[in-house]
Amino acid sequence: MINSAYTPPLDLIRRPRRNRQNAAIRALVRETRLHADDLIQPIFVKDGNGAPEAIESLPGIERLCVRSLLKEVEQLAELGIRAVALFPVVDAGLKDAKGKYAVSNKNWFFGAIRQLKSALPDTLIVADVALDPYTEHGHDGVIDPVTGDVANDETVHILTEYATQLAAAGTDMVAPSDMMDGRIGAIRDELDREGFTQTSILAYAAKFASAYYGPFRDAVGSATTGKPPLDKRTYQLDPANLREALLEARLDEDQGADVLMVKPAGLYLDVISAVKSATTLPVAAYQVSGEYAQIHAAAKAGWLDLEKARDESLIAIKRAGADIVLTYFAKALAESLKVT
Repeated sequence: MINSAYTPPLDLIRRPRRNRQNAAIRALVRETRLHADDLIQPIFVKDGNGAPEAIESLPGIERLCVRSLLKEVEQLAELGIRAVALFPVVDAGLKDAKGKYAVSNKNWFFGAIRQLKSALPDTLIVADVALDPYTEHGHDGVIDPVTGDVANDETVHILTEYATQLAAAGTDMVAPSDMMDGRIGAIRDELDREGFTQTSILAYAAKFASAYYGPFRDAVGSATTGKPPLDKRTYQLDPANLREALLEARLDEDQGADVLMVKPAGLYLDVISAVKSATTLPVAAYQVSGEYAQIHAAAKAGWLDLEKARDESLIAIKRAGADIVLTYFAKALAESLKVT
């Protein structure tokens, strides 16, 4: 019979639970931490002076006019977030098959960047470099009329001009997200030739053809309403391929990228870790719109604790090796860090 009044201690030298017994010691031995300095807040920017527009599929995220943008970025800076990634929301009437408005001197997005840089010069401005906000078909480049596929080299020429104009407007870091071959080298060469030697390149080095981009496409207006989802598999990476992601990262590094990014983040932690091990450059990861939306949806249904699920998802991305995290949770996380 077991004597319930006395249980002899096990003969254990190591008891890992000693380092988990209270909040103080758990904090002392914590290996991975989240800081506001690690975060970049993605922001959708629209033309005009209208009120912010809620995005149904991205709770808490809005499309902002320039006036609202300035206010939002000022609040982010007060919370310790010093970098924002800007994505233009372009009216359908300004779009065409080749995304010509991207490089038009009438493009209001350049003016928005100038105003932001003038008002808040210490904020690091990251600007997306791709044509999907500007094309009527929603692809990241120009469609070849013969093959029906995105024309790589023609697209790169346009993106190079676009990136240079973004730099001229005051962008600190251009972020090519198109996945065209050779675009990093072409952009670096042109930036240097035009005197923008200090403009950095954040390369979407390993951007996968993911099912998790839907809310973003709704937000930026590149979704194909009433049609099959856009198929970008001829230029975005196959989710099954790790070695190919490493090849892309190496090519971008060799061509002059300053930061390498993996997108999406949560489903590709192994890729983040592998890229981190293969480079000495900073590694970024983008917790994309679908990752954000699914956590919110599950929390709304009462299946998850929103803040705990949010923090755990971001800790995982940092633990995998990301130095920088783009996330729609950035502001909310920074607010919670400020409280604690």
